[in-house]
Amino acid sequence: MNIETNVPLQPYNTFGISAKALQLVRIRQVSDLDELLAQPALRDLPKFILGGGSNIVLTADVKQLVLKVELMGKRLVVEDSKSWLIEASAGENWHEFVEWTLANGYTGLENMAMIPGCVGACPVQNIGAYGVELQDRFDSLDAIDLQTGQAMTLEAAQCGFGYRDSVFKHAPGASSKNLGLAGRALITRVRFRLSKQWRPEISYTDLQKKVDETKINNPDAKQIFDWVCAIRRNKLPNPSRVGNAGSFFKNPTVTPVQCADIIAREPKLVHYVMVDGSHKLAAAWLIESCGWRGKSVGNAAVYDKQALVLINKGGIKEPCTGGEVMTLAKAIQTSVYERFGILLEPEPVVV
Repeated sequence: MNIETNVPLQPYNTFGISAKALQLVRIRQVSDLDELLAQPALRDLPKFILGGGSNIVLTADVKQLVLKVELMGKRLVVEDSKSWLIEASAGENWHEFVEWTLANGYTGLENMAMIPGCVGACPVQNIGAYGVELQDRFDSLDAIDLQTGQAMTLEAAQCGFGYRDSVFKHAPGASSKNLGLAGRALITRVRFRLSKQWRPEISYTDLQKKVDETKINNPDAKQIFDWVCAIRRNKLPNPSRVGNAGSFFKNPTVTPVQCADIIAREPKLVHYVMVDGSHKLAAAWLIESCGWRGKSVGNAAVYDKQALVLINKGGIKEPCTGGEVMTLAKAIQTSVYERFGILLEPEPVVV
């Protein structure tokens, strides 16, 4: 285990924001973490867990001890007549893992292709796209308690999955019912239960358009994977070329009464009825309706092809600051709230 100092974090966050980690430890095997936690002086330091850096906004140098998760490995754990149980280490690139599952004939993750970040961050955010969420395919995960050093295994019910939410995004609460694990648990491995009774999930509007265009009514998993990649490439900027953190705001959920009230004023409102009867509003439509597409604050801007994405238009040489990103985000929140009465909630973690 080696402690690095004053490490530039620009290569380690997809927004490309310039900042430093005052101290950083690379976790390449679980024993690195065991060694760190065995030293009281290091165990008691405040810590920040960094994976692929795809869902963070750095507003300053990181003073906490940064744990850079670089655990690698993926495998088929077990197979039976009904399913495959697949495991991936937390440092594996998510998209490459999805590609690997399909190459080996394990179907079920194709709708979540090209989501940036690492496997270990996926349960934290409960990632999802094009009709499928991680919780739909999740089996269990392994993690280390950063306070006690104890290993733990959590199943879906213990992870408290919600829309872009989990126990890993909440601090421990006073109530025993609030198992908040933010900053306390470092995920080491994630397992997925993929059913052999596979059926294509193509209900999402953009996928239906692909069905209509190609006349392929019963696509296989690889076809859906290719469609999703094409859709995302067309809509979203490549983080390796244009710094961004993907979708910056969650799609808000409202009651049928609230939705009807907004529609009475805004008949073109884009919304979707959920299984529980609530209505999910398209945050991108709300933002674009307020005139934000293409607008900027300093070198932070709203992507001109997708209003839900904020970008670093200054590139590597003149990157936006975290302050510019958050000033832009707050201005968007204010205008959407003033027009629609909806407060947009950011997806990225602000550091």
